[in-house]
Amino acid sequence: MPLNLTQPERDMLAGTHGDATSMAMRIVVATADLLGAESLVEVVSAHIDGCLHHGDGGVEFAEKLVRGGGRVAVPTTLNVGALDLLHPEKIRTTPHNTDMARRQMQAYVQMGAEATFTCAPYQVGHEPGLGQQVAWGESNAIAFVNSVLGARTERYGDFLDACCAITGRAPLYGLHCAENRVAQVIVDASAVPPMLKERDVFYPVLGTWLGLQVGQDIAAIVGLPKTVTRDQLKALGAAAASTGAVALFHVVGVTPEAPTLEAVTGGADLPRVAVSAAGIRNSLARLSTAASDDQVDAIAVGSPHFSLQEFDSLLELLGDRRLRVPFYVCTARGTLHSLEQRGDAARLIRAGVEIIADTCVVVTPILPAKGGVLMTNSGKFAHYGPSNTGYEVLYGSLEDCVESSVHGRVMRNEQVWSW
Repeated sequence: MPLNLTQPERDMLAGTHGDATSMAMRIVVATADLLGAESLVEVVSAHIDGCLHHGDGGVEFAEKLVRGGGRVAVPTTLNVGALDLLHPEKIRTTPHNTDMARRQMQAYVQMGAEATFTCAPYQVGHEPGLGQQVAWGESNAIAFVNSVLGARTERYGDFLDACCAITGRAPLYGLHCAENRVAQVIVDASAVPPMLKERDVFYPVLGTWLGLQVGQDIAAIVGLPKTVTRDQLKALGAAAASTGAVALFHVVGVTPEAPTLEAVTGGADLPRVAVSAAGIRNSLARLSTAASDDQVDAIAVGSPHFSLQEFDSLLELLGDRRLRVPFYVCTARGTLHSLEQRGDAARLIRAGVEIIADTCVVVTPILPAKGGVLMTNSGKFAHYGPSNTGYEVLYGSLEDCVESSVHGRVMRNEQVWSW
């Protein structure tokens, strides 16, 4: 069926609003045709993943949009780049890569996007409302905005996300449509011990299990406490998007589209999968690849980027102690600014914490080149760490990470997994 365009959309396609908008609309229209969409949908916000330098073609694309007068049409945030622009000396790379990465990041700022440079824009004030149509890139951000905020996006990658931001349009298909947001499988977490469900360390493991179990299907999860936090849901979605392709999940009684099970199933008789002790143990084991658990060479947390609440937990766990093993925390520059205003950034740095902004240790070379064992509390870091950094990984809680760094050897509380 032919794509139905409005007159303003045809004007953009024809070049009425400049070369960049015309190019962006051609790409959006071609994508919509490919997907079989019958029309486009107006979006109210965008999050662009395409500012991360993977090669010089990304720079050329962004700078061509700038030369063509490209400007974002909706409030737009930027995902991590390949540089910490606030502390560029922390990145181990060539002068050419540094220059190209900076140019790519700056090009999107020139287009009017906000220089957030974070994979968690929802932590720095970019929170579209329930039911609003958006065009977001970055897998954890997609899962969060769909699931926790209840806005509607499909999976927009480089560089379609930028085209949607410039045109203010996206193909009307998939998760933009209410009928495609209903649950396809029920996940029952009722058997998980209540104390385990209260712990942050559980949620990346549950997300790992979920991604492996459901792939890209939409799960309605029952049996989680109403006290589940945003950071726990963030960790769940990030891990599920990494091991599967989860872009939307519902937690019954918690997330906005799931006040009841019937609300997200329509009363349909769906397959039901129970979260079991064996399944959780297998997923936990998958998050550690190191041959032994007696060596730790570096610790990295903050994927997705650390929130202020997570920094509060880190400060409490640290107390007045100093770290002996390099400890990297990745966060948004906006969050870092809040820490600096509170005086907590200086306290963390004195303790030995290396705060990374604008990027993270898995997408650009920051860790020492010698390799070794990286400990993390992030399901996403654990999933991508070995291939992207050359380090094997050990998974543990934030408390495990702090204690291991303070004592200079691996310390993990295995009792939490007694089930």
